[in-house]
Amino acid sequence: MIALALDCLVFELANGERIPFSVEMISVELLGNAARQFDLEFVRHAAKAVFHYFKVELGRQAVTAGEFAGALEKVLCGFKQPAPASVPRAVAGGELESDLRRLAREADDGELFFFPRLRDELRQHLQQGPRVLRFRGLRGCVKQLVGARRWTPRCRNLEEHIVQFLRECLSLEARAGECAMVVE
Repeated sequence: MIALALDCLVFELANGERIPFSVEMISVELLGNAARQFDLEFVRHAAKAVFHYFKVELGRQAVTAGEFAGALEKVLCGFKQPAPASVPRAVAGGELESDLRRLAREADDGELFFFPRLRDELRQHLQQGPRVLRFRGLRGCVKQLVGARRWTPRCRNLEEHIVQFLRECLSLEARAGECAMVVE
């Protein structure tokens, strides 16, 4: 038996055929309205993220074409549909508060869907013009996403990634200069 290359994932087609693909070999064809909504380069990056999710995060060696397409569709829909309505908790003095543990619960498939949801939450809050945005429950959120009972090096890495992601998202928003952010 020939070993599968480290950067490959076996795709199981509907006809039962199994074909190894690297992330560079995957091509995505969008039809109809979806083709007009997304830039081709954006779709390539989304496909790479989904590939990474199955290969690295889930540790899978094989995936059905349907599973991959479904995950990619869910990611792309997350960028075009408004996030589910959530009521941020208003705190005295022009502050808005969000619970990161709630966002982690809402992200059914873990990290892959958590980050777009987190960005949407940040944008929704900024539209209300708060002086301070407070994101609570970082540690619990990280452990929930990682599936860990105890704090691990992977938890620490994800914690840093979430804080960095929030900083980058805030710096890209137009109202970012008017608002301070606290992550705890």
